[in-house]
Amino acid sequence: MHTRILGQNLHVSALGLGCMGMSQSYGPNPGDRNAMIGVLRDAVDLGITFFDTAEVYGPYVNEELVGEALAPVRDQVVIATKFGWRIENGRPVGLNSRPEQIKRVADASLTRLRSDVIDLFYQHRVDPDVPIEDVAGAVDELVQVGKVRYFGLSEAAATTIRRAHAVHPVTAVQSEYSLWTRDPEPEVLPACAELGIGFVSFSPLGKGFLTGTVNTATEFSEGDIRATIPRFTAANRAANQALVDQVGLLAQAKGATPGQIALAWLLAQYPWIVAIPGTRRRDRLQENVAATQIALSADEVADLNTTAARLGVHGSRYNDAHLNLVGR
Repeated sequence: MHTRILGQNLHVSALGLGCMGMSQSYGPNPGDRNAMIGVLRDAVDLGITFFDTAEVYGPYVNEELVGEALAPVRDQVVIATKFGWRIENGRPVGLNSRPEQIKRVADASLTRLRSDVIDLFYQHRVDPDVPIEDVAGAVDELVQVGKVRYFGLSEAAATTIRRAHAVHPVTAVQSEYSLWTRDPEPEVLPACAELGIGFVSFSPLGKGFLTGTVNTATEFSEGDIRATIPRFTAANRAANQALVDQVGLLAQAKGATPGQIALAWLLAQYPWIVAIPGTRRRDRLQENVAATQIALSADEVADLNTTAARLGVHGSRYNDAHLNLVGR
C-alpha cells in the first residue's frame, strides 16, 4: 500500500483502520477479544500502518486492545488517540480539555497503549470552556518532553484550526467525510490545504450505508449508534438509497464493490487525505485495502460529485445533542 504524508512529516498508509467499532457503537461488542487482536494484526500484514483509537472508546478498553495487539510491531505503526472528555463511572459526561486534564490523559493513554510516545494526539471535540490556544499549548509541552509526536483536532471549525495552528502546528484534522457527508468541503479542507495540514476521514463508508449492505429492511441491534442517527431512519434510508444505487452501477462497471468506489472517490480528492474505515472482519479489511488499487478517472469522480449533489442527502449525520459538539 502506498503511503501519504499528514502535515509536514507524518507518514501513514493511505488507508488506516478506525478501531472504535471493536469496542462500542455498532451493536453487541465482539465477545472474542483475541479475534479483534487478530484483525488488528491482519491489518498490519495487509500494509496498514495507521490505527485510530481514543480513551473514550469503551471507555479505555479500546486503547488497551490496540496497545496489546500492536505491541509486537509498535515501531512499524502510527497510533492516534484522543483526549477531551470528562469520564465518570465509565461513561462520558461532558467535555474537559483543561491543560492538566490533557496531561493526565496522555500519561494514562501511554500506559494503556503500551507505548512511550503517542504518535498523533487529537482533541476529540472542541471544548468551548477552554481556549484552543491553551489546548495547543498543553500539547506543545507534551511534544517538548517526548510524550507526543504530533497534534491533531477532530471535528473542529476552520477558525479554530487556524488559532490552534498558530500556537503549535496541527498535523491532522479528523472529521466525518464521504460521498454523503461533505461538511468539510467549504471551509475545513481549504484551511488544511492552505496550512499544510493533513485530513483524516472517519466514517468514509457512511457508517456502512455506502457499502450497500444497509437498506430499509435493516434492523439495528441494541447498542448500534445508527439507530439514534436521523440519517438512518427507515424513511431517510429509502430516500438515500438512490446514491448507493448510482455508486453500485460504477462499481459493477469497474469490477469493484460500492464500498471500494466510495473509498477510491475519497482518496482521489487530495493526496493529503487518509481514510480510516472501521471493521471487525478480515474479509472487509481485505476489501477496503483493495480499494487503494482502484483508480477513478477525473470524469468518474466528477460524475459521482454531480450525482451526489443532485440527489442530496436526507437526514442529519448526528442527533441534535451531538451536532452541538461539532464544527466549533
